Amino acid sequence: MDVTSIALEREGVFPVEENTRASDTQLSASPNIENFRADAPDFELTTLAAAGSIAAFELIYERYHRRTYSLCLRMTGNQSEAEDLTQEVFIQLFRKVGSFRGESAFSTWLHRLTVNQVLMHFRRRSVKNEKTSEDGEIPEQIVPGTENQARMPVLDRIAISRAVAQLPPGYKSVFVLHDVEGYEHEEVSRLLKISVGTSKSQLHKARLKLRGLLIKQSES
Repeated sequence: MDVTSIALEREGVFPVEENTRASDTQLSASPNIENFRADAPDFELTTLAAAGSIAAFELIYERYHRRTYSLCLRMTGNQSEAEDLTQEVFIQLFRKVGSFRGESAFSTWLHRLTVNQVLMHFRRRSVKNEKTSEDGEIPEQIVPGTENQARMPVLDRIAISRAVAQLPPGYKSVFVLHDVEGYEHEEVSRLLKISVGTSKSQLHKARLKLRGLLIKQSES
């Protein structure tokens, strides 16, 4: 994927009327649109990218495409899907970069955009909506060995990634957001448009299923 292909896809999806877009001459006449330092702040780059600077957007891409891909890979557990989703995220970013107002760190804003894009992917792929019980509080159950994934041996992390990839979409979404990304249940409920009770229920079931998958892997 390159920035030119993102730009072309954006133009193909959202053609701009001649009377509403700046001409190429007007863009090139802007004195600051391509005049920025390599260490320019993110907000300056997003402002320039929104004004039409491909070079500024390319620098944003260089800064953030690796961490965006890593987040997509953690959430999907699938390299091919992660690559496709990373491209979709930057296509969306190219369309929406002008909506970033600098009220939070750009990395936080892009993280949210990426999570939402992956969740949309899960929803599209899901064949049916999962119905879960919302009765009462469900006790927290941590899958043994997953409390601190950064300290886990590489082989254990691979085993867990494979097991997470086998979870049903609803379970996977909640598990990744809560146990991997660190969102609270209230935040998960807003992101997935489910109740807090459903979030807790699906997390509980995801952990149980994940434990079973890991046991099967260890016995095979």
